[in-house]
Order: sequence, then structure tokens, then C-alpha cells
Amino acid sequence: MSKTDTNPFENALEQLDIAWEYLKLEPGVREILRQAKRIVTVSLPVKMDDGSTHVFTGYRVQYNDARGPFKGGIRYHPGVTLDEVKALSAWMTWKCSVADIPFGGAKGGVICDPKKMSQGELERLTRRYAVAISSIIGPDKDIPAPDVYTNAQVMAWILDTYSLIKGHAVPGVVTGKPISLGGSLGRDTATGRGAAFCTREAAEVMKIPLKGATVAVQGYGNAGSNYAIILEEMGAKIVAVSDSQGGIYDRQGLDAKKVLAHKEKGGSVVGYPGAEGVTNEELLQIECDVLCPAALENAITKDLVDGVKAKMIVECANGPTTPEADRVLDAKGVFLVPDILANSGGVIVSYLEWVQNLDRLYWTEEEVNSRLEKKITGAFRGVHEEAKKHGVSMRTGALIVGVGRVADAVRTLGLWP
Repeated sequence: MSKTDTNPFENALEQLDIAWEYLKLEPGVREILRQAKRIVTVSLPVKMDDGSTHVFTGYRVQYNDARGPFKGGIRYHPGVTLDEVKALSAWMTWKCSVADIPFGGAKGGVICDPKKMSQGELERLTRRYAVAISSIIGPDKDIPAPDVYTNAQVMAWILDTYSLIKGHAVPGVVTGKPISLGGSLGRDTATGRGAAFCTREAAEVMKIPLKGATVAVQGYGNAGSNYAIILEEMGAKIVAVSDSQGGIYDRQGLDAKKVLAHKEKGGSVVGYPGAEGVTNEELLQIECDVLCPAALENAITKDLVDGVKAKMIVECANGPTTPEADRVLDAKGVFLVPDILANSGGVIVSYLEWVQNLDRLYWTEEEVNSRLEKKITGAFRGVHEEAKKHGVSMRTGALIVGVGRVADAVRTLGLWP
């Protein structure tokens, strides 16, 4: 997905300021929340398969830990920037707060193109990165997880590297691990499932029958594909999906599982039999009941927002809507479930995985999904009530809840010395 020149961290700070208008707390607390607590930049020399050495750049931003250990994913992407990682760490802080789980927010990123790297190169890069940040992560400090172009295997390498450094197994250092290494059942579908639960709640608010509701999904990776599959099981009709190569559209409805199988076989949803080709920009402007941006940030911008025809937007991606576009959508009456609520299913089940690791006690997938549903629907209703109370959008309602809880923790802790 192409990204605009919009600075994501400036977007995050603008959202913080919006919440602050309603919170009316001390200016000093606001200043604390505008800054990341710790920013680490690391150089990562890696021996490539051809014998050459390439030095990659990695980041770990630990934004705020007033409510608990830092928590946040690690992404591998050629477009990673420090401002992007800072923004994502801030959003993780509010997201954990909205979900009311005892974590702060962090994020990591390495500038690389994993699609052009071998498995061995990715392993050497990952282990180098894990060593470089090993002093600042840990089950009581900062717990990484998968994000864009990272997965359970990457988490396994981090777990192994960290455990070797410590001299004993430390399964709680990361979440999103393979099941065989202490991962949680239900973690791989958690982000999409949580967003589907939010869509169901939003459909009730909007009085849109979920059975037969038309859905377009931009970004058919883990979150987007699971979201589509689970919503289809709930009775919705998936009419369009896309990935970085392009998109497909069929007004009569796509088979979400067959589309995923096509993508896994050929590397893209493009070329799916019987479907019409569309661009990512065209997908965002398709007439549908529900639009789910599930790719990268800054997808819905001021340049294309006027063409958005969806009645409801559910943000599976982090920061997919710019503040300017957000205001237009609000004025148009589009019901938007913001990222810090809609995609919190991943971090909620990461929290459940962490708890299981600490207790060495493991739940069934049904138990995990039930706990996720209870947690995220409770969060949705709390945000909706806050939004109604102030007469504001769901995004502003979520920010008031999320920022407010963190601000209260910062204020209560005080400053020392």
C-alpha cells in the first residue's frame, strides 16, 4: 500500500489534543503524554546469504508504562520510520487502556524488505535485533508481538535468543508465539475476530442487519482475511478485498476462504476467478455497508474521502484514517469504529497469552474466544456510552476513555524525585 507524506506521529498528537479538550487535566500530564518514555535505535549488521554484510536499522519505542509493562508489536517493512513507530507506540498505549488491560504501549520496527530475504537472513536479522533490545524487554518490562510482516516464527526466534541470554526459558517475553512454545489458542485469529465482534455491535447501533450486509476489506493479510471469514460466518457478504498487489470485486459476494486459498497459492488475491479487478483506492470508494481498512496507516486521506460510500468503517489497521478525512467522515454521518478499539482483539488475546505463560496454565480456544468477546464488547459499549455522553464520534469517545485512564495513572503515580 502506498503511504502519503502525512506524519503519523503528528496525527497521534492531534488525536491526543482532541481528547484533552474533554479531559481538562493538568497541562503537565499532557506534556508527559506527548513524549515517548524511551526511544532506542539500533544498528543491525547481518551476514547475507551471498556472504556480504548488510547493516539494517531497527527501532523500539516505549511510549508509556504507567498502567503496566510496555506492550506492542514489531514490524518488518521497507517503509518503517521512527515517526511511524512512535505513533504506533502511542496508539498502543491508548489501545491497551481502552481495552482496560494492564499494559502500557510500545512498538518496534526494522527497515527491511522481508519479501526479498531468505528464511536464514530473516532469522539472523531477528536474533541480532533481539540481542540489541534484550536489556529493555522482558515479561515484566516490555513484551513484543507480531505485526506487519512478522509472525509466530519471528517470535520464536526472539524467545529463543532472549532465553539463551537469560539462561532459562522465558515464554512470557513475547506473545503471538507458536502453540508448541506457549502460544495461546485463538491468538492467530484474535485481531480479525475482535474487529468482527465490534462490527456486530456497531451494526446493532446502526440498525443494519448483519446478515446480508456488504463488506469491503482493504488488506487481506492475517487480520483482514480472518475478519472477512468470521464476518461471512456471521452472515455478512464480502464483496471486495485487496492486498498490496491490487484488489478484486464481486457484487454477488466472494468466498472468503477460497480467496485466501487463492492468495496463499499465488501470492495475491488478484486474478481470483470470476471477480473484477479494482485498485486499492477504488476499493475504498466501493458502495458497501461496511468498509474495513486492514492494511497500513494513512489509507483514507482527504484526497479520496469524499468518494467513500460505506455506512460504517471498522479500522482493522493502525491509523488508516487521517485526521482531515476523519472530520469529513464524521460530518457525513459515517459510523467509524476506531483502530484503538476495533483492532484491540490482538492485544487482548496477547494479554491472555501472557497471563497463561506467567501461570503456566492454558485455556481452550473456546475459553479464549469467550474472554475476548466479553472484553472487547464491554470496551465497545463503554466507548459508545462515552461518545453519546459528549455528543462526539466513536474515535473521540475512545480517545477520551483511553487517554483518560493513562492520564489518571500518570497523575496518581506522581513525579519522583
